[in-house]
Parts: sequence; C-alpha cells; structure tokens
Amino acid sequence: MTSRAAILSRVSMAQRTSRLPASPMAEPIALSPRSAAECLERFRQELAALGVECHVEDSAAAVRERVAALVAGKAILGWDADQLPYDLGPVVAGAARGSSPREELARAEIGVTGCQAAIAETGSLALLSGRGRSRAVSLLPPVHLAVVKRGDLCFGMGEFFAANEARLASEANCTFVTGPSRTADIELTLTLGVHGPGKVIVVVGP
Repeated sequence: MTSRAAILSRVSMAQRTSRLPASPMAEPIALSPRSAAECLERFRQELAALGVECHVEDSAAAVRERVAALVAGKAILGWDADQLPYDLGPVVAGAARGSSPREELARAEIGVTGCQAAIAETGSLALLSGRGRSRAVSLLPPVHLAVVKRGDLCFGMGEFFAANEARLASEANCTFVTGPSRTADIELTLTLGVHGPGKVIVVVGP
C-alpha cells in the first residue's frame, strides 16, 4: 500500500468510527546541551541577522544605565515595576501601563518589557502576558525595548516549552517576538512596523 493510500484509509476509518487514529509515537529528539556562553553568542548572531540592536551588560547597574539612556526623553509604556528585572522600576518611573487610558497608550514612543525566555537559535523573545505584563507594551509603541536576564537564555524552542509547560498552561497569552514587525505585499516589498514595532532593542544583563 502506498503512503497516500494508507493515509486515506486511516481518514476513511476515522470518519466511520468518529475516532481519530492515534499517531505513531516518534522517538524523542535528543537535545545537545549548550553552554551559557554558546547560547549568548548564538543569540547575538541571530539578533544581528534580524536587525535588532543588542547590548550586553555585566552588572545590574550597567543595565539600568543603558536602559535609562535608551528611554531618555521618550514617552514610555512599560510593564509594572515588579515585573521588570534588575530593579528597573525607578528608571521607568512615570511610564504608562497597560491599564492606562487609551490616549496615553497611543502617545507611547517606546515599550519596555522583560521576557520569560530568550531563544538563542532564532533570536526570539518569549513574553508571557498576565497581571502587570500587558501584551500591548510589546505591540503598540514603535520601539520595543526588552531586558533579558542571562539565565533565561535557552538554545531552542523545545527547551523552552519543556521547561515552561505548567506556566504556559496557566498564563493568559504567550507572544514570541522575532525581530521588528515586518510584512511583504504581493510584490514582495518588505515593510517594517506595520503590525507592531518597527525597531526592537535587546539589553542582556548578567
């Protein structure tokens, strides 16, 4: 029996019995361990390929200084202070929050978030939305500034899902941010910032 005939036979049987056939169990994929240094280097390479500005700092104080310089003079929309790493609350004091009036959200020039994980293999940020962590912060402003704790770096998506299964089931939403928002029309003209921030900045702390 050809593969096509086998698949059609299974579908036909499922229609008659109203039960979906069980999928054959695949062998688990072995994940080769990566060191923290390897993850960080790969993450930086992927961010560069995506056009993401990246800063790596060696202390919490340096992270605060970097963020302060990046947001200086800008209208800020941010996660709640207790949801941001490295005691960044005072740096973004006075920032609008996800619960702020719509007019304040619309005026925001930069959104400041933490993240729950950074995926080295793709340069992606995993953001779990919930109380104090509004999804709008990473989507509405034209610039998204994400602060990453070095310990939250993992190499691949499989590693992230395996480590966060329970939390993913309980949180409101998980957003993966992979570089600036981009889209291309039928003529393949690439445009940034149509459906979200046109610029992403990442600050990696110790």
